[in-house]
Formats: sequence, structure tokens, C-alpha cells
Amino acid sequence: MQRRTLIRSAALAAVSSSLGAPALAQQSDVVRLIVPYAPGGGSDRAARLVGDKLGAQLGQTVLVENKPGAGGRLAAQQLRGASADTQSLLLANPAIMVVAPLVFKNSGYDPMRDFQPVSSASSYEFVVAVGAAVPVKALSHLLAWLKANPASANFGVPATGSLPHFFGLMVGEKADVKAQVVGYRGSGPLMTDLIGGQVPVAFDTMDAVLPHAEGGRVRILASSGAKRSIFSPQIPTFREAGLDLVASGWNCFFAPAAMPAATVTRLSGAIEKVMRDADTQRRFVDAKLTPVASNAAQTAAMIKAFRAQWAPVVQRSGYQP
Repeated sequence: MQRRTLIRSAALAAVSSSLGAPALAQQSDVVRLIVPYAPGGGSDRAARLVGDKLGAQLGQTVLVENKPGAGGRLAAQQLRGASADTQSLLLANPAIMVVAPLVFKNSGYDPMRDFQPVSSASSYEFVVAVGAAVPVKALSHLLAWLKANPASANFGVPATGSLPHFFGLMVGEKADVKAQVVGYRGSGPLMTDLIGGQVPVAFDTMDAVLPHAEGGRVRILASSGAKRSIFSPQIPTFREAGLDLVASGWNCFFAPAAMPAATVTRLSGAIEKVMRDADTQRRFVDAKLTPVASNAAQTAAMIKAFRAQWAPVVQRSGYQP
């Protein structure tokens, strides 16, 4: 049986470019999964794993298309005004759908007016970690140490304005610790300084920190999930460690507001079936991604609760890009 799912390669990109955008738009049987970042990241991996099986569910060709730029906002800006017959979905995260509209004077789109949730794909947790030289081995010890050494209360994060940035502020508020957030140009430089002792505490995603913890170069004190991570079950949750806090990030599919409800329901149901497939779930876990299956209504409810939790933290921070 011919494989219906197409993943964009350099050759396909060249052909599409030579035909022009209108030619691609005429292929009404094509469903596009738009990734607002360059290939290789967690969002890209999730989209390609879904796209690999979605074509068979829909009986249509599925194309994964990377449209990086402006921290993901470019793709959202381009898709926001799509016509009702456009079969394109944006795989977006909270940075695009929650944080950017709160911190930019004009993000170029309104996430609640211009888009509608379709389904979830994956979730991820945050962790707090310390360098080997920091004399603490539990979250309660860290919080006591920070209160006793306020000059050392520096929280390293992979980027200012990122979810780990605001999660670090959330932890500081919850624990009554006043901390200075130190932003880096990515997880790599942050981990280098954490290992080297230039910053004592770091907040980042589990997948970014875990390899260094497994190598004994840093210690993860707690993870932010409601239950222990499937990737490192020996690490306690924040709740287990004494701080009543649960938080996570996500990758969800969004449709333009003009997409008919029947189309949204059809695409949502197909993606949910893909995400409940045992082989898909295994492949997500192998890629260090936590698979999530949900329909449009469940996804919308989750995002609403997420906004209610995170928006006050972002707004109180006074952060501006």
C-alpha cells in the first residue's frame, strides 16, 4: 500500500517553491501541520510523529511544514486569517498562544479570537536543578539555603520570557523567595554555567537537564508534574518535596478560526486516534516526549486552565521583550 503521509524534505521544498504557493493551495486533499520552529526541536519531532500516521486515519496526504521566525509568532500571524477551506493546523506551545500576546504590545494575532484548539500532542515538565557544588540535596534544603543566602538567589533560565523563566518566578512566589532571574541563550549555555558553578540554580525542561543529571554533573531536586516523570521516576514532584505546585507545558494543534466545526471535529478525532495508538505512544516516549490524547473540548478546557494559572504570573513579572 502506498504511504500517504509525506514529510517535507529539501527536494519537496524545492518543488513546492518552483510551483509557487497557489499550486500548493489547490491541493485540497492535503492537510498541513505547520511547525513554527526549525526542524529538530521537540515541536518538530511531535508533528512528524503525528503526521507519520495521520494520513492513514484521514485518507489524505499530510504534509509537515516548518515556518520558523519571530519565536513562533510568524507562523501564527500567517495562519490567523486563513480561509474556511484551508486544511492547515498550527502545532503551538504556550510561548505562542499564552505568553506572547501578554508581553508584546502587538503580537499580530489574538489566540482566542483567531484560533480554535483541535487536539493535544504532547506535554513536558519543568525541573529545578543545582550544580554539584551547591550544598543541598532536597528542595526544602534549597529553599532554606536561598533564604539564608539571598545574594545567591539567582535562578538561571534558558531564555528570558520562556516558560522556565515564569515557572522559576512561580516557585519563588510560592516559596516566598525573592530571586533574580538570569536569562541565557539556550539550555546549552545554561547547563554549562550550572555545571561550572557560575549560577547556583537552574529552571528548565526535564529533557534539557536530565542527561546532565544522569551524568552526575547536576542534581535535579524536583519536577513539576502532577506525578513523577516517566523519564526519571526517582525524582520527586514539587508536591512530594513540600511545595504545592503543579505546572507543565504542552504542544497542541490549533486551527484558524474560520475552519468549520465539522472539519475541526474530523481532524480532532483523527489526531486523537493517532495519539491513542500504542506504537505512536512508544515512539513519543522514545523521543523523550510525553504523549497526550485529547479531543477539541478537552484541549480547550486544559488551555483555559493553563491561562488562568500562568497569566497572572506573567503579568505580575512586568516582563517586556
